Amino acid sequence: MPTSKILDGINRFQDYYLENADLFQQLAEQGQSPEVLFIGCSDSRVPLEVITGAGPGDLFILRNVANIVPPYGTGHMSVGAVLEYALLHLPLRHIVICGHTRCGGIEALDRDPDWVRASHIARWIEHARPAKTKIEAAGLEASARHLATVRENVLLQLEHLRSYDVVREREKAGSLALHGWVYHLETGRIEAYNSGTGAWEAVGTQTEPGR
Repeated sequence: MPTSKILDGINRFQDYYLENADLFQQLAEQGQSPEVLFIGCSDSRVPLEVITGAGPGDLFILRNVANIVPPYGTGHMSVGAVLEYALLHLPLRHIVICGHTRCGGIEALDRDPDWVRASHIARWIEHARPAKTKIEAAGLEASARHLATVRENVLLQLEHLRSYDVVREREKAGSLALHGWVYHLETGRIEAYNSGTGAWEAVGTQTEPGR
């Protein structure tokens, strides 16, 4: 069985379920209707529902190592299936790709991949390597490279999203908006990419930790 912490959480959830029985019954009977697809990293330190304050039925979620969207035609069916389901069967209006600092998948790009013991990881993170290559070519100081690569990877995956017809057509029609975010583990802050200015800007009203 899972840890006692998880089992205790399941018990608490039963109470929460009973307190919100009408909501869960509605979701069960009427189905889901989220307007946001959130693509994030599998990292346990990035709890998407906690960060966004989302409740049951609010978010359609895809998580994997380094919040990667393999380009269309690369043979990775699971991501494409999520996109097609979300856009063809749900009232989706937004897709958010959220990277985060101290991402193990991005850090793995700095090491020689283990193609014997970790071939799936090695193959997967290659979909983020162009971001690292671009940042290396920019000549940034070592201390700035990780955050810059995390950000660039988010932008790269947004472009990968647009390689899917179902995404590109909806965005062109104005019925779908794509967003790039980065979550900072050290501060809890979230920043979003402003395509108009080319800058990363704070999301929401954020204060310094402890204030």
